[in-house]
Amino acid sequence: MSPIAAGLLLQLTLAAVAVTIALLVAPTWRSRAVGLTSAALAAVGLATGLVAMTGATGTLTIPVVLPMDALTLSPDRLGGLFMAVVSAVGLIVSLFGMSSARRGPEGSRTAWAAMPVFLVGMQLVPAAADSVSFLLAWEIMTLGSTVLLLADHAARASVSSAGIWYSAMSQLSFFFILAGFAVLAGATGGTSFTAMATVEPGSLAANLAFVLFVLGFGGKAELVPLHVWVPRVLPEAPSHVSAAMSGAMVKIGVYGALVVCVRLLPEAPAWWGIMIMVLGGASALYGILQASVSSDLKVLLAYSTTENMGLVFLGLGASMLLRSYDATAAADTALVAALLLAVSHAAFKATLFLGAGAVIHATGERNLDRLGGLGRRMPWTAAAFGVGAMGAAALPITSGFVAEWMLLQSLIHGGRLNGEVVSVAASVAMPLAVAVIALTAGLALMTFVKAYGIAFLARPRSPEAADAREVPLLMRLALALGALMVLALGLLPGPISEAVLATVASSGTGAAAGSAETAVAAIGVSGVALPGIGAVLDPLLLTVLAALVGVPVLIAIVLSAAKHPARTNDLPWGGGGSRARPRMQYTATSYAEPLVRVFDDVLKPTRDVQVTHVGESRYLVERVQVEQKVTDVFETRFYRPMLNLLQRFGIIVRHVANGSIHRYLTYSFTALLIVLIVVSL
Repeated sequence: MSPIAAGLLLQLTLAAVAVTIALLVAPTWRSRAVGLTSAALAAVGLATGLVAMTGATGTLTIPVVLPMDALTLSPDRLGGLFMAVVSAVGLIVSLFGMSSARRGPEGSRTAWAAMPVFLVGMQLVPAAADSVSFLLAWEIMTLGSTVLLLADHAARASVSSAGIWYSAMSQLSFFFILAGFAVLAGATGGTSFTAMATVEPGSLAANLAFVLFVLGFGGKAELVPLHVWVPRVLPEAPSHVSAAMSGAMVKIGVYGALVVCVRLLPEAPAWWGIMIMVLGGASALYGILQASVSSDLKVLLAYSTTENMGLVFLGLGASMLLRSYDATAAADTALVAALLLAVSHAAFKATLFLGAGAVIHATGERNLDRLGGLGRRMPWTAAAFGVGAMGAAALPITSGFVAEWMLLQSLIHGGRLNGEVVSVAASVAMPLAVAVIALTAGLALMTFVKAYGIAFLARPRSPEAADAREVPLLMRLALALGALMVLALGLLPGPISEAVLATVASSGTGAAAGSAETAVAAIGVSGVALPGIGAVLDPLLLTVLAALVGVPVLIAIVLSAAKHPARTNDLPWGGGGSRARPRMQYTATSYAEPLVRVFDDVLKPTRDVQVTHVGESRYLVERVQVEQKVTDVFETRFYRPMLNLLQRFGIIVRHVANGSIHRYLTYSFTALLIVLIVVSL
């Protein structure tokens, strides 16, 4: 048995063992036992994925009793990459959950039994070699995540509502994916990916399947307007589950899109790339706008995920568009940038959601307006969350910076080939895409300055924040591992970029096959070069330069602070600082207020102002309370009216079933006549 097959078999075995332990072990030991087994499951998946990335092959065949072909698991390089990504996230999530999900509904028998099911489902999707195995693993992943989401449904009605939205959108995505595979299977006569890849390029079947796949995988990857489940589900799920869903499960949607665009339908017309770029750009802008004005920490991170996935699809669409005009160097760079964005997002977003979970564990609050001062009280959490925030804001020495730099390089140089304009479409789309990335980068920086500054700096704004204490050791360990992954991906982009490129360049079936071997090259220990474009980046040199500038400033600050100690007594004139109260500080809402006013037509905020007067006076005011709410425009303007229309239609149709046997016989007779007419024709 090959190492790949042995690893897949061991993963299935560990998942079954973990479920058995969750069902049988006493509550006292359940979280530790299942958590350790889930961590081992993730570690085996990580090792298997890394082996597959080296080019090793192996197949695990699972016979079934139904009259159909056996299930086949055989990950290629691309599948190995995503198996490694979701397994790495699963490892730190399992460690965090061992400490955070020990009591209550999150630590119940059902919740812990669903965790290994969720993890193994995410691992098996990239390993599937045919559409049937893919869809089965997809449903296993969806089932496990749904059960984990509903862990606390009995106590909070919002969890049940989130579960309904998630289930509905998940099944809608599944329907589109199933329809896409059905179209390809009907056109090629096979259900394996190898057979489906023989579909005629540019045919009606290829175009129809592409649109269906974009709707299906775009729904799981949070593309607008299919993202409406995100701000409901991720905030309501347990924090370690939110980290797994945002850091890992969303990447399965990205993997599905890559399978379609790289393996099944590699010869894409230009309008495919434009379509994906439009969806990705709209998702990036809308997601970061909603995140920037949110005062709920987990809602902020949820919308930020929509922004990040929008950038991933923007890179994928740019690669498809450029390749259709033979601009292979820029196309290959854009494809590698999209992959790096997906990998880096898994690291920093998992770290951020775990950091949010640590804050909630210590304070019971996720409203930024009631936090503050956690940097001194929770230094480990503050450091890890800070590194994750730097990655999300695409600042240097982090993975997000390298990925967005590479994407910008491909877009800037993509409009021209050998000094000549590639096409009118590319020459227009590339500058617009650069503008979208520039705007989202600025808004992302503002968003995470707000998130980190309001939550961890200044003074506590509530007793819960003032009484916060650092989280237990295992939770700190998971946060530290996540932060280290963010830094490692940012400081070693050269070797990592080459490994990522190999997943799409060496199989011979991908869109990047052949020419992509020279798209990215490592320089020295950490540097990365783009030979086809002529750009070079060395994060270590940037770090040294930043240290040369920053260290003297820090030394001067420390010496000045030692020479002039702070006074604790009130000053005769302190500029208001000596008597400042926590309520005088900026809140997350006030910080984002100028942005809300600028983008008022897009965000459509609602405001409620309540003025309480003193006694019977009309002029003396005792208190002014302002409440501002920003809802999801797509939900209120598109989904709600559609659901209301369906509800009214259901009420009308319900009168058809009134219990009359005569009416039912009439229905049956009419249906029989219609069937006979259709058959005769």
